Amino acid sequence: MINIVIILTVVVSALCFRDRRLFDRLSLKPYFVYHRRQWDRVVTHGFVHGDWTHLIVNMFVFLSFGMFVMESFRVQYVSGVSFKPEYRFLLLYIGGIAVALLYDVFRRRNEPYYTSVGASGGVSAVVFTSVFLKPMSNIYLMAIIPMPAIIFAVLYIAYESWSARNPRGRVNHHAHLAGAVYGFVFPVLTGGVSQLDIFLNGFR
Repeated sequence: MINIVIILTVVVSALCFRDRRLFDRLSLKPYFVYHRRQWDRVVTHGFVHGDWTHLIVNMFVFLSFGMFVMESFRVQYVSGVSFKPEYRFLLLYIGGIAVALLYDVFRRRNEPYYTSVGASGGVSAVVFTSVFLKPMSNIYLMAIIPMPAIIFAVLYIAYESWSARNPRGRVNHHAHLAGAVYGFVFPVLTGGVSQLDIFLNGFR
């Protein structure tokens, strides 16, 4: 499942780098979603990226955390969670992509030229599900500084919240925030309140 998502994202993004019309059709344009009911854009934008750096960083993080989350879902499926792990993982990732941009669909609905692309909402969701499942595992900030995942999560939320209120550049911090929150509550939404025991046991 993870490899399929990565291959599909790389192929679609590469095609969009070469074809501006395809880029424009698949990217998130809230005006077209709201006024022309092109709801597919809420998902398709996650398979389009602005450049190779944007694509590579997102797919590297997705692969790094996705493997752990998928394996955890497989273990939980054996122990009683009703969602098949592949379907559950796809719901996490695609759901994160969609949920992350719903705020922009409403807020930017009357801005014809506003465009957003990238899988950051889905990637944030996967990262924060991994935090929920193993809160005391090490995450390396800037790939150098180790810290407990739950501390990273708090710092990430604080930074993205501040950045959303003080926007600079083209990074969609609202999408990062929404994807992170979705990912953190996702295990409970799909696995029930017993998932809270997994979270709490992660501190022991």
